Amino acid sequence: MLTSYRRVFAHPGAAAFSATGLVARLPISMMTLGIVLLVSALTGSYALAGQVSAAYVVGNALFAVPHGRLADRFGQRRVLRVDTVVFGLASSLTVVAVSADWSLPWPHLLALLAGMSVPQVGTMVRARWAHLLTDDQERHTAFSVEGVADEVVFVTGPALVTLLATSFAPQSGLVVAIVAGTVGSLALAAQRRTEPPPHRPVAGTTRPPMPWLLLVPLALGAVALGSLFGALEVATVALAEDEGTKAVAGLMLAAFSLGSLVAGVVAGATPTRRPPLTRARIGMTVLAVGTVALPLLPGLLLVTVALFLTGLALAPTLISLFSLIEAAVPAARLNEAMGVVQTGVGAGIAPGAWGAGVVADAAGGSTAFWVCTVSAVLAAVSGLAVRTPADTRTSLVG
Repeated sequence: MLTSYRRVFAHPGAAAFSATGLVARLPISMMTLGIVLLVSALTGSYALAGQVSAAYVVGNALFAVPHGRLADRFGQRRVLRVDTVVFGLASSLTVVAVSADWSLPWPHLLALLAGMSVPQVGTMVRARWAHLLTDDQERHTAFSVEGVADEVVFVTGPALVTLLATSFAPQSGLVVAIVAGTVGSLALAAQRRTEPPPHRPVAGTTRPPMPWLLLVPLALGAVALGSLFGALEVATVALAEDEGTKAVAGLMLAAFSLGSLVAGVVAGATPTRRPPLTRARIGMTVLAVGTVALPLLPGLLLVTVALFLTGLALAPTLISLFSLIEAAVPAARLNEAMGVVQTGVGAGIAPGAWGAGVVADAAGGSTAFWVCTVSAVLAAVSGLAVRTPADTRTSLVG
């Protein structure tokens, strides 16, 4: 099993940028949950917590595509440096605004700015792999590596931010996330050897076309998946508090990510002949079926087991989606295309978190899991609408 992973990490610089990217993307799993924990602890309102966290993810969604376009045109290093400085300042001020009870809409505006500037580390690391590797199977393994890295972040991040926020100060989880994101992103920007070259437009030429018949349905599916993620965080925290053990919420969310991590490791080492679109559709269907059980199960233990089993479908689904994009999109627009999907996920997290927060305030955390179920079903339906470009179908096997 390890042979496939040894092969991709043998390429010069691969281990360094992948490991750095792992640290740099910790805010992905810590910021929104950290905001929910901070605001709910200081104000007692999950609805307000959902609003502030939604402002953060809306900002991220609105600027993911422009970030990708700028990285394609000017290079990752320049974009990362600017993003990281703004993100560090805006995120720190968000913590201050909530802690000092600044009047509305300051917490929302600062959270929005923090989301707008968060470095798109996952997209940039995958673009580096696509630039570095030419073999389809190696690319499949490399995207699996990043899928596993995402899940490592989502296993450790929620547990870490919850532990810090509930055991120390409510602000401490966010502070750790901000430091990790800032230091990791600057370290990634410093690694120029593996950076894809910028693709500046040449006078008299046009940009290569985007396969929109593929990207638009994928973006809609990503919105639904984002709604699932956002709702899952809020519903899990609310359910744990309903049971009198709020600190367990991070471990429950980590179980979901642990299931995804295990499946991602196996997927990366296992050659597959199924096209990535087929694998993605299967994965989204399994996610939809799995989330049906969440609002029906009694007790935190059974819900945690269901989260783990449902999570087994997540990493293989995301790996397939990124393999599909990499094979169908011109290299000169790869960061931008991945940003489209990132935008969809970010746009979905906001209404998912808000919807689950409203339902949790009105009917409890268990009922709020129905928001996850509806979101997962919509993602599966969107997957059926995806169409691959005819000239890339024979190569979509990575």
